[in-house]
Amino acid sequence: MVFDSIVIGHGPAGITASLYLKRANKNVLSIGKDQGILGSGKIVIENYYGHTAIKGEELASSSYEHAKKMGVELVNEEVLDISYEGELFKVTTNKNHFLGKTVLLATGAKRSKINIPGFKKYDGKGISYCVTCDGFFYKNKRVAIIGSTDYMIHELLDLRNITDDIIVFTNGEPLKEELKELVVREPIKEIIGNEEKVTSIATESNTYDIDGIFIAIGSPSALEFAKKLGVITNNNKVEVDERLETNIEGVFAAGDIIEGKMQVIKASYDGMMAADGIIDYLRNRKG
Repeated sequence: MVFDSIVIGHGPAGITASLYLKRANKNVLSIGKDQGILGSGKIVIENYYGHTAIKGEELASSSYEHAKKMGVELVNEEVLDISYEGELFKVTTNKNHFLGKTVLLATGAKRSKINIPGFKKYDGKGISYCVTCDGFFYKNKRVAIIGSTDYMIHELLDLRNITDDIIVFTNGEPLKEELKELVVREPIKEIIGNEEKVTSIATESNTYDIDGIFIAIGSPSALEFAKKLGVITNNNKVEVDERLETNIEGVFAAGDIIEGKMQVIKASYDGMMAADGIIDYLRNRKG
């Protein structure tokens, strides 16, 4: 089955876009692992239209139920990758593969960080977040990948095509499956390097020489997906035009991942505008 649009994210931007697309009689799939920071139970909103005060998780839950009642197809899975399948987009989750004519990135601007001495100093100096983007520079070299989730396993599969010399660091987190690579389960004590780049990772009991590090902690954000697709980013924001389409035809972005205030009402507005852009794109798309 090919969807008119696959929306990545169950937050205000993603759900709003899904509603508008469904009302326009588009075959839309909305995928999300959770409802992000809004559904975390830590937020109370006091400046949203029609509410003197509402918990973020309550607003997220009611929005999700609204989309369900409207007939939006909702999938609660973790998106691991977005790639090209001919003229379509292939979205890979931890359970399935889906094909769409368009994709909307609306998962927020979160970027995985680790509180380890040396991390901030060498971020961008041998530390990368995208195997597809930067793996070529480490062909046949010794690299480390930090993570323990399905996302790390997915990135590891791509990394194996580049080098056989890989060390997996779980940083003290449990790993669900056995791997052929050397797996270091101890917490990382320090990331070490010279004036130019990282050179090693130290744990309590050992130091491991490496040429580069890939971060694959938790779940990927819209920024990671954007970079893999070749979308132009600036200061960790995705660049879009007036209809919220990126430089890649058929790829749209909305919410905290694009410029503007990080507010629920702004994210919802983005979702509406992105839906309008997608509808216009599909109207003029051949095939």
